[in-house]
Amino acid sequence: MTNNLLKGVNLYLVGMMGAGKSTVGQVLAQHLGYGFVDTDTVIEKAAGGRTITQLFQDEGEVGFRQLESQILEQVCAFTKLVIATGGGIVLRQENWSYLHHGLIVWLDVPVEILYARLVEDTTRPLLQDSDPKGKLRSLLEQRQHLYSQADLRITVSEGETPEQIATRVLDEIPSVLKPAKV
Repeated sequence: MTNNLLKGVNLYLVGMMGAGKSTVGQVLAQHLGYGFVDTDTVIEKAAGGRTITQLFQDEGEVGFRQLESQILEQVCAFTKLVIATGGGIVLRQENWSYLHHGLIVWLDVPVEILYARLVEDTTRPLLQDSDPKGKLRSLLEQRQHLYSQADLRITVSEGETPEQIATRVLDEIPSVLKPAKV
């Protein structure tokens, strides 16, 4: 049982849309005996049931990012959570102060895999573009230096299951934890 591995500290999953943060996060939460929170789901509830796409249309990306920061601030007040964040959460400096309350794991997925996962998904406002694969590549290039500030980077390969990815995360966590003082 790995439920004392993080001693109650939250685990934040960052990475591009389609990286599997929500799916892998649920598996990690089960293994850790933690709760699971998807910030996008909380944002939609806080916005009275409006979807992320509607929020982008109504508030613009700036308004959406503000709401996202407010939700992250509230969520980080709790402990024993695995938190799947939105792909752009790393863009605002203030969010890093919240993320650093826990252990940050970057699910690093190549653009080709992301595109294959998202090609049929019409709910991603930033992908409503004439060249969605190019848009993904551009977003990843803009955000890569931010994602790389995570405590742990897990590079995902084609065909890896959420269970396998979660196991890799759990296996790697001890390498980034500070040893307990005796």
